[in-house]
Amino acid sequence: MKGKHRKRLRFLGKVLFICYIGFLIYFLIFSDWYGRTGEAQIYRYNLILFQEIKRFWLYRNQVGFFAMFTNLFGNVLIFVPFGFFLPMASRYRSFFGTMFYSFGLSLCVEVFQLVTKVGSFDVDDLLLNTIGGVLGYISFVICNAIRRRYDADRKRQK
Repeated sequence: MKGKHRKRLRFLGKVLFICYIGFLIYFLIFSDWYGRTGEAQIYRYNLILFQEIKRFWLYRNQVGFFAMFTNLFGNVLIFVPFGFFLPMASRYRSFFGTMFYSFGLSLCVEVFQLVTKVGSFDVDDLLLNTIGGVLGYISFVICNAIRRRYDADRKRQK
């Protein structure tokens, strides 16, 4: 891939990453969809790993499919773009770096929700968000390998 094309791709990655972070902040903190309209009177938190995951799975018929899906899979899916765009927008493309930053961003969101009493602090969300970031990184690695193979094939054909 030519240097100019690579710079454009990295710039696009940075723009998409910034847009995604804006969306993430709005969705996780201010969205009316999940009752983020007002401040709660008490601190809500879960410090026991797998407690909320288990509860949502066991009571999936009572809470409904949408609530179960958004809690279990939504927390994973919302961080997949973070894991994809982070290595695309930066030069640091390590698995552990992406995992660390996914966990760090998730921790910041959870602490913000705890301190402001908007939402709740949940260690299960930390786990699910980090898994989402890692899945996004794996997607990036696969897409990057496909792109490199395509570029190499085009170069050989010339």
